[in-house]
Amino acid sequence: MIGRGEGQRSIVVGRQESGLAMTGDRSTAVTGGHVEVIGDVHLPARPQVATRPVQLAPRPPRLVGRDEAVAELRERLLASEVRPAVVAVHGLGGVGKTSLALEYAYRHQHDYELVWQLPAADPAVLSAAFARLAALMGLRELGANAADPVDQVHAALAARTEPWLLIFDNVPEAEAVRAVLPPAGPGHVLITSRSGSWPRDRGLELPVLDLESAALLLLASTGQDDAVAAAAVVAELGALPLALEQAAAYMSETGLELSEYLDLLHHQRAELLAQGQAWGYRERVASTWQFAFRRLARTSPQAIALLRLLSCYAHEAIPYHLLLSPLARWAPRELFRADVQRRRAYGRIPGPRTRVLRDVHPSVLLMMRALPRDTLRINAALSALRGHSLIGPPVDGTVTVHRLVQAVTLDQLPLRAQRRWRKVAAVLVEAVLPDNPGQKARWARYARLLPHIRTVLGPTSPGMDKTAQYLGASGDYRTARSLFQEIADALAAALGPEAVATLTARHELALWTGEAGDPAAARDQYLELLPVYERVLGPEHPHTLTTRHNLAQWTGRAGDPVAARDQYAALLPVRQWVSGPEHPDTLTTQANLAQWTGQAGDAAAARDQYAALLPVRERVQGPEHPSTLINRHELARWTGELGDALAARDQYAALLLVRERVSGPHHPDTLTVRHELARWTGELGEAAAARDQFAALVPVRERVQGPEHPDTLTAKASLAQWTGKAGDAAAARDLYAALLPVRERILGPDHPDTLTIRHELARWTGELGEAAAARDQYAALVPVRARVQGAEHPDTLTARANLAYWTGMAGDAAGARDLCAALLPVRTRVLGAGHPATVTTREQLAHWTAHARP
Repeated sequence: MIGRGEGQRSIVVGRQESGLAMTGDRSTAVTGGHVEVIGDVHLPARPQVATRPVQLAPRPPRLVGRDEAVAELRERLLASEVRPAVVAVHGLGGVGKTSLALEYAYRHQHDYELVWQLPAADPAVLSAAFARLAALMGLRELGANAADPVDQVHAALAARTEPWLLIFDNVPEAEAVRAVLPPAGPGHVLITSRSGSWPRDRGLELPVLDLESAALLLLASTGQDDAVAAAAVVAELGALPLALEQAAAYMSETGLELSEYLDLLHHQRAELLAQGQAWGYRERVASTWQFAFRRLARTSPQAIALLRLLSCYAHEAIPYHLLLSPLARWAPRELFRADVQRRRAYGRIPGPRTRVLRDVHPSVLLMMRALPRDTLRINAALSALRGHSLIGPPVDGTVTVHRLVQAVTLDQLPLRAQRRWRKVAAVLVEAVLPDNPGQKARWARYARLLPHIRTVLGPTSPGMDKTAQYLGASGDYRTARSLFQEIADALAAALGPEAVATLTARHELALWTGEAGDPAAARDQYLELLPVYERVLGPEHPHTLTTRHNLAQWTGRAGDPVAARDQYAALLPVRQWVSGPEHPDTLTTQANLAQWTGQAGDAAAARDQYAALLPVRERVQGPEHPSTLINRHELARWTGELGDALAARDQYAALLLVRERVSGPHHPDTLTVRHELARWTGELGEAAAARDQFAALVPVRERVQGPEHPDTLTAKASLAQWTGKAGDAAAARDLYAALLPVRERILGPDHPDTLTIRHELARWTGELGEAAAARDQYAALVPVRARVQGAEHPDTLTARANLAYWTGMAGDAAGARDLCAALLPVRTRVLGAGHPATVTTREQLAHWTAHARP
């Protein structure tokens, strides 16, 4: 039986019928058993029939990725000990709260005697909806001025014995429906709301879709099959259902492909978010939060200011408490003055300070003053934003903001205002970035801020420089190198290629290029940089001498220890003359000369130089100074390399006690001494003891430095090595096999440390009896070594020697002979005829020649 109404229709369904009623917000309700009047037409009375009142908007055509949420709704409603059970589904506008409630109602319609959706955004409309429901239930006549329809419906629902379901849709806040919620009865109440201010036991926050479900929804809605483009669009739209449906509608209207839509989204986001009408939604992304914006601007200016600030950062968790903390200590002008001083200290500002401060627009200072400054005001602003679900729930001083909320918040501002808010955001980030980014204690803050640093700071900012330093110090060499490349390019464009700041960035770029596994490129970059420093700053300037120092270092690490030794030998008298014979930089040059003297094959001279340097270090810098302890470390090392493993072990054992007292048992330098103590214990012939020491060291490295820090990976490699030497070749092979993909992912497939793991994996594969497999692994490794490190690098020659050995062990003595014959003259030329490796190759050539068939 049908009543006349505007919009959709409201019907009464017989109890044996399965149809559903659909109605708009202004439909005319129908009496319980018969219709007496339709418009001006009078009909005769009919017999009453059993009815089941149902009023729902149309069922969502596609509800992807919400099965778990529907199931949780059902579970919470049934599990509630209070009747009626109430669950408030809340979340960001456009996240699909109403769609979820409708899907639940349609799936479980036959579990309820009455199912009714009530529009709750406006009190008057809600009251009228109650009046229509009361009339349909036979509790009042349409248009009659009887008792309060809310009370009538409450009484009727309380008297029912069968379950019923009411949906209060689009409730502005909890207080708006407190008086109209049914107080009794065997029913369930669902509420949809953008407000996040619901009691924990009643609220169910609906998140955006997971990325996979969102991509499936977009592909289904568009009828397209470009999964890669769909995933990219989903990422840009933050998996918000409204945005996805709107995008699909726009593509259907215009015939655009997903890839074309993605391109538009990158270049015309604001305009695009105002296009397309999503099915089942009255609003578009560009307008869905406008009411909240207008209300906050009127009732909570600090909240809207905070939202604009938060919208400048990345969409990851934003540490608002940390970022706002400078406002409690300094006035805006003081923060900008400190920012100018930072940029000047980093050589970013050539002009006078007063000029820069004068260039700060007054509106920028006003924007910063508009932000909440103390805990109470910050919490009030957050509460106001949370009341409209414009932010996620605050957790441990952080909050999340959906990327489209960020986009729309900023897009509604003029471009000039957007730039000024981003300036405020950048100044606050700079203000909380600690100095000394190489110190481990600072890393947690940098890690927390990293996505926001990359979002709001430009490549010429001091904060970006410090962030690159942090990345390198914490072991992310490749990202540090990439970031310093950006910094160097930007500074060259802004300040000139020979500005000191540009040269400093190039210096750091060379350093992290080397640490990232390309020592030859690092060497070449320093070689190119040195004459520029000499011309700009002079040949004896400290920066010039540091560049010479690093050029020598990376020359050695690129495989030429003799040249490194000679460069340090030439640098030392300049250091002594410029800085003094006992200046720390001079002593460091002496230490490096000793280091590369040893690496060049003269372990005795290295040991003697370190032994001569140690008392100077102790007298000038103190017996427990870090440099003095490093000197002791290297003295022990070269004592061992000279063949005295027992003395080396004992020296490390004595040094460990000092390190633990001075630096602490978990300091990385202390762990390095433990590493070397384990190594020389093994070299002394106690392989099982070395294995056990490394087995104890690895979990400490993992806990202190992280499971993927280079030092942790080195300890794991040593554990594998000594496991093999202790007689367990299978375990050694398996440890190396597990370590290799981690090395490849962290350091890259061509990093020397990664290639060393491949070398050892091949070795222990052979030691396990799989000679052919070892041969094949070395055959694959040799060309990579040659390409990355050079054809005559010692490591490349070692790989060639091992290829020859395992070729012979695999049964090809003639092939092994030929490989040794080709290798011998190279080793003789590079290492010398008497070098142990050359002698070994000569012996191997004789061996395989004797075993080769004529």
